[in-house]
Amino acid sequence: MSENKENYIKRQIFTELKAHLNKPEISMIIGARQTGKTTLMLQLQDYLISKGKKTLFLNLDFEDDKRFFLNQSALLEKIRLELGEQKGFIFIDEIQRKEDAGLFLKGIYDKRLPYKLVVSGSGSLELKEKIHESLAGRKRLFEVEPVSFIEFANYRISYAYEDKLLEFAKLHQNRIDDLLIEYMLFGGYPRLVIETERSEKQKIIAEIFQSYLEKDITYLLKVAKPDDFSSLVKVLASQIGQLINYSELANTLGISQPTIKQYIWYLEKTFIIQRITPFFRNTRKEIIKAPVVYFHDLGLRNYILGLYGKLTEQNLGLVFQNLVWRIIQAKIRESEANLHFWRTKDKAEVDFVVETGQGLIPIEVKYRDFKKPELGKSFRNFLEKYKPTQAYIVTRNYQFKVKHNQSTVNFIPFYHLVGMRL
Repeated sequence: MSENKENYIKRQIFTELKAHLNKPEISMIIGARQTGKTTLMLQLQDYLISKGKKTLFLNLDFEDDKRFFLNQSALLEKIRLELGEQKGFIFIDEIQRKEDAGLFLKGIYDKRLPYKLVVSGSGSLELKEKIHESLAGRKRLFEVEPVSFIEFANYRISYAYEDKLLEFAKLHQNRIDDLLIEYMLFGGYPRLVIETERSEKQKIIAEIFQSYLEKDITYLLKVAKPDDFSSLVKVLASQIGQLINYSELANTLGISQPTIKQYIWYLEKTFIIQRITPFFRNTRKEIIKAPVVYFHDLGLRNYILGLYGKLTEQNLGLVFQNLVWRIIQAKIRESEANLHFWRTKDKAEVDFVVETGQGLIPIEVKYRDFKKPELGKSFRNFLEKYKPTQAYIVTRNYQFKVKHNQSTVNFIPFYHLVGMRL
């Protein structure tokens, strides 16, 4: 295990990964660097060993292991030496280091040997594009995000209220507020959650970002001007939840629009940001082209802006909105729902619109304190235009319910959103 007992962060995705060990398809663990992929694999290996199962762990970051990936025969020879011909579990870490990894794994899988493959890697361009195509029907993707707020809160309170976190929050609102601020300041990379010294946190986040630039951007993606790339990331970090104007970005940074779009695509494919597209039905009045972006990790976003561990009240509101995006995104990932925002040329806007088979669910995010329920003009406009059955205003700690025409508007604390069905 890579973490000792007191530093063990329980990840919700571990249960899903454990359940998939009995499936024949390759379990492919993807995600940004330092989000805990290797730790999850080691925990899975420990679990299997405790059940008396045979395992083999190989890491392509290690020169001694790389030699087994020169060809499929070399790998199979190593596997048979360690596991024989009986059922066993093969863990391969950092698979993106292997050229044509998808075809390589496909050849192993198609031999229908008694081995289950569990594979992980960063640099999702290689994983989600080439490997995705080569392994169609042969794998299931598991995307590892930074530690979520709920995982973080449970870790911080030593899992004393693991199954009663909502009840704990109602009785200990000040503690939840403190945890919220800490999470929004420092983010959810596992090493940063575990580290208690502020100065060490600063060093770790700097190393994570530098490693990302060197290994993913310069080495893997061959970006010739990493300084231009970094400048773009900084501007995007200052504009979370705001419309992205490609022309304006190009003029500000002195980078061509095609390069701007390519860099943003790289940022998405390496799990740093995600674009959200606008919801529209009336193309005359609503903006249909410009997306908004959110960051997968709040601490990394803050570090890029030189705000790691220090945010203004205004920035806290934006970061809180980003946090709520992560909660919603996680909820709808396995569903058929789509997530958008709503903004018209008249500047009416709603932060999020979840489009489901049953209809639309508008969600507005408000960090400020509420004394009574208040609906903004834009939110009322959306309710009157689209008449959703349910609507939500996500707050820090305020809870209430009001009717507006045909819509029920639910004011809910952000942590209630985690357990709800949308």
